[in-house]
Amino acid sequence: MSLDSVANASPVSPVPSSAQPTDTAPTVTATIPTGKANPSHIRLTSHAGGFGALPIKWGAATASERGPIVGTTTKRAHRNVIGTHSGSYSIYRALAVAAGALSPQHKADLTNTAPTDVIGPYPQWSEPGKIVSLDPWGGLVADVFATELAAGYDIRPTIAVTKAHVILPEVIEALQTGRLKADGKFLTANGAALVTKAAIEPVWYLPEVARRFNCSETDLRRVLFEETGGMYPELVTRSDLEVFLPPIGGQTIYIFGNPRDLANTDVELTARIHDECNGSDVFGSDICTCRPYLTHAIEECIMGAQRGGVGLVAYSRKEGRALGEVTKFLVYNARKRQVGGDTADQYFARTECVAGVQDMRFQELMPDVFHWLGIKKIHRLVSMSNMKYDAITNSGIEVGVRVNIPDDLIPADARVEMDAKMAAGYFTPGVVPDAEELKKAKGRGLDL
Repeated sequence: MSLDSVANASPVSPVPSSAQPTDTAPTVTATIPTGKANPSHIRLTSHAGGFGALPIKWGAATASERGPIVGTTTKRAHRNVIGTHSGSYSIYRALAVAAGALSPQHKADLTNTAPTDVIGPYPQWSEPGKIVSLDPWGGLVADVFATELAAGYDIRPTIAVTKAHVILPEVIEALQTGRLKADGKFLTANGAALVTKAAIEPVWYLPEVARRFNCSETDLRRVLFEETGGMYPELVTRSDLEVFLPPIGGQTIYIFGNPRDLANTDVELTARIHDECNGSDVFGSDICTCRPYLTHAIEECIMGAQRGGVGLVAYSRKEGRALGEVTKFLVYNARKRQVGGDTADQYFARTECVAGVQDMRFQELMPDVFHWLGIKKIHRLVSMSNMKYDAITNSGIEVGVRVNIPDDLIPADARVEMDAKMAAGYFTPGVVPDAEELKKAKGRGLDL
């Protein structure tokens, strides 16, 4: 079905009231063979509000005024958003249902799942335009929407907060060499950092997401619909639904110290925003500085907490500059095989040749997590990214000192990346490479 035919379609005539389903609104349907004795009707899109769907007032000061996010499918009439929970993992849930391993009517038992540390509410939660890509009330569902849950609404948390021990070889090495000291509160004698961590699913308020990207909501909805192959018809047929649960990766935050101190500008905050790099972060690939920068930031966060401050690492699922790992590996091959070898002057050009763009992380949505945490000032930002710095400061958060990665932590093969970024205007306290320096081949070949 084309975009125009979907957008202009009319709902089917309602069936007589005696036969009207109680859990759906009028829909455009198609009969799809299922292999079963009776055919199953597939809802292509919904043109009328569901029966009993609760309104959402984004940016309201209280949870009751704002209303819950209902993205579950157990009772479709209650749905008040586009998409479903779990981001990219919603596809795995669909596979589990298709395989018969999961009942589509399963409701989560939220007993004992409450956050270990309560985050907020903070003034930023209701300040216009401050939070547009996550649900600030998403971790407090069982509490703030208890009445709605008791009334039968299947409301799922989009944020979970727990405690953990983080154990990294680099931290253990820092402990053994004396750079870090065990205190039993933030760092144990065996090198485990004690943290509070939160997992956050994306929840987009489309009118303000469009504003962040300087486009109209209509254009944003149309492009989202078209570039997902028409996966979410409601983007173009249901303008009344303003909240979208996109099928993308979320983020995890790690807090070193008291989470409530994050909102206190008098308490020193050391923070890093880190975008996923599986090859380096997990497997230690040396073509980039991702893992060294991440572990360096964790060490800085631990020391900051031990000084009486608080540390924060915000880890986003944006693999390969949000271009994906396949594209990233294609770029690696192109860089290593090009005439003249892997040089810094061609670093960004090779990515753009393959992907059509240098970077798709677009940090405009990134500061939302800081506003959710009540942050107004980052005293020490462990990042050289100008995109991240600009996004944070433009959102109204003050940044004090910027902390770069020490030279001795940069892998030899990653020198290309560092020189290219410094020449492109990324933060550096050192000498910026000139044009001649950038042309020198530094990266090793594929077979070396």
